[in-house]
Amino acid sequence: MEESMEEEEGGSYEAMMDDQNHNNWEAAVDGFRQPPPPPPPPSSIPAANGVIMMLKSCDAAAAVAKAPPAPTPSSTININTSTSKFLMNVITIEDYKSTYWPKLDGAIDQLLTQSPGDYIPISYEQIYSCVYKCVCQQHSEQMYSDLIKKITNHLERVSKELQASPPDLYIERFNLALGQYMGALQSIVPLFIYMNKFYIETKLNRDLKDDLIKLFTEHVAEKHIYSLMPLLLEAQSTPFQVTPSTMANIVKGLYTLRPEWVQMAPTLFSKFIPNILPRAVESELSEYAAQDQKLQRELIQNGFTRGDQSRKRAGDELAYNSSSACASSRGYR
Repeated sequence: MEESMEEEEGGSYEAMMDDQNHNNWEAAVDGFRQPPPPPPPPSSIPAANGVIMMLKSCDAAAAVAKAPPAPTPSSTININTSTSKFLMNVITIEDYKSTYWPKLDGAIDQLLTQSPGDYIPISYEQIYSCVYKCVCQQHSEQMYSDLIKKITNHLERVSKELQASPPDLYIERFNLALGQYMGALQSIVPLFIYMNKFYIETKLNRDLKDDLIKLFTEHVAEKHIYSLMPLLLEAQSTPFQVTPSTMANIVKGLYTLRPEWVQMAPTLFSKFIPNILPRAVESELSEYAAQDQKLQRELIQNGFTRGDQSRKRAGDELAYNSSSACASSRGYR
């Protein structure tokens, strides 16, 4: 009986210890969420169990020490900040100046100096990506400033080269500079579309293409318009001194840059741009006819009689072919 009572007391004691160990384990796991309960007062602990309870308290403290500490708001913010920096690949102003802008600078150089039809060995995707990243990293203002400064320096060099051109090459070189620049804008503006959309249009209330066209107007066209216009008028009075395509490109380009320049030579601009002059009135028809006759006499004096005869023969041949075709369609042989 005594042995069985001892076994029962031993079994109940072990069961009680298991329950306590289980509870202590749960408290250890949840230690980072709530502090462990305070130990009971010494008077409530039987003397026989004092050592055992001390050991349990040590085990519980060790388990709590091994559990991860409760996250504080400051540590959470630091972790999120470092993670966002890693994911966004932060571009500092030093990175922009040493890595990103040099790539853009080289590409702009090539685009500004290319000739029509030339192959440019640059990666448009890479340049587009550079602009996108710089805009996302709040470098739009610096990038816009660098772009304007870059193109302004280029246009100042172009202007100096035009000033050194002889009169017989002046018109052709101005046409080349104008066409080359306008062609470059067709590539530069799309590459900087993100900067244009999220900085220039939003904060400056302007458009990148308009700003770049204005640069050519201020640094090239305005400086040369009073030298260029007399040469254009002189070339107009001498047929084919300048090719019609060159004359048309320059006149249309000047009108695009500054429409009010039409007032300097309305007749010249009216030959290439519609609705420049007032509408014709019946009372001035005789004057228009006289101007046409004068132009025909000038063409004849400059050796274009043969061309007129060739056109006449071509017209006669066309009329003959048309009449023959009509006869064939009616069944005549």
